Amino acid sequence: MQAIEILERLVGFPSVVGTPNGEIVAWIRHYLQSHGAVVTELPGPEGDRSNLFATIGPKETPGYILSGHMDVVPAAESGWTSDPFRLRAETDRLYGRGATDMKGFLAAVLAAVPALAAMPLRQSIHLAFSYDEEAGCRGVPHMIARLPELCAAPLGAIIGEPSGMQAIRAHKGKAAARLTVRGRSGHSSRPDQGLNAIHAITDVLVCARAEAERLTSGPFEPVFEPPYSSLQVGTLKGGQAVNIIPDSCEAEFEARAISGVEPVTLLAPLRVAAEALSQFGFQVEWRELSAYPALSLAADAPLATLLGELTGIEPLAAVSYGTEAGLFQRAGIDAIICGPGDIGRAHKPDEFILTGELLACQAMVEALGRRCA
Repeated sequence: MQAIEILERLVGFPSVVGTPNGEIVAWIRHYLQSHGAVVTELPGPEGDRSNLFATIGPKETPGYILSGHMDVVPAAESGWTSDPFRLRAETDRLYGRGATDMKGFLAAVLAAVPALAAMPLRQSIHLAFSYDEEAGCRGVPHMIARLPELCAAPLGAIIGEPSGMQAIRAHKGKAAARLTVRGRSGHSSRPDQGLNAIHAITDVLVCARAEAERLTSGPFEPVFEPPYSSLQVGTLKGGQAVNIIPDSCEAEFEARAISGVEPVTLLAPLRVAAEALSQFGFQVEWRELSAYPALSLAADAPLATLLGELTGIEPLAAVSYGTEAGLFQRAGIDAIICGPGDIGRAHKPDEFILTGELLACQAMVEALGRRCA
């Protein structure tokens, strides 16, 4: 099958983050097995979605991982000019949810599988397809934990997030959390009889603003924009009416960390401020939503050199968005980002990828195979 045909199949599976993914997993598994790949389905603890790991070549020799996620963000936003889960071609543009982020990469890799299977590979090539990346990289840690039993220690992992086929060596880490504060409702004329959850949560909001300002003073990592870690309040919900004491309030916080900084530690002062509210009679719930570490690959790392040679483009030092790459690096596997498409088209109506981008990615994967043969 050609890359466009495969992309059409993949876009047709509405594998929205947080939902069952059995259909897309089954199709990819069958396709890979039909070309002789050794495929392992790895169910997650949720019970209704799985990671997929496949090997082409000798399992016992170190090789390279091609990693991508099968899930996509929802397509409920207005502005789509066609069915987001049906690939639409116009000139060299291929429209559909996930076309760029990141089923285009999966399609290009799968299109290269017949060529890889025909090569006398001395080093293995592994495909690591994950679930729920869009919810904060929730699926891939379960797969990474199983790698020692699935393959020899990999030489590196290529994470195919959209990068215009320019390899990227670094990104920030991220942590997100949701705080829910519950008080006691009542009529606004008797504030002495209630517990105002919105008033209470402002202590945490003030803390968040102070921490965000403090982070601008460093430490710094010049490759990033901005060159320091950051923190923000992303959402705030509470109250029913102006004359009712609000009995609950919810806020979501996000931190982005430069390399060397654990993202969850940036949110720790907020959690301390939140838990202090319990002494005033409030019920406090702090829930971590997601967390993944930063990626930082040295410019002279063999994997960076390899990707520069395969793509013909000098690797980029860093980007602002995050990926699963930091999790591979934390597990001791060198990782780098390189994939087709443009991140600026992701998560938007009429998301698209160019035909030429698909073919360039397929060519890169086949070139990697020749290096391993």
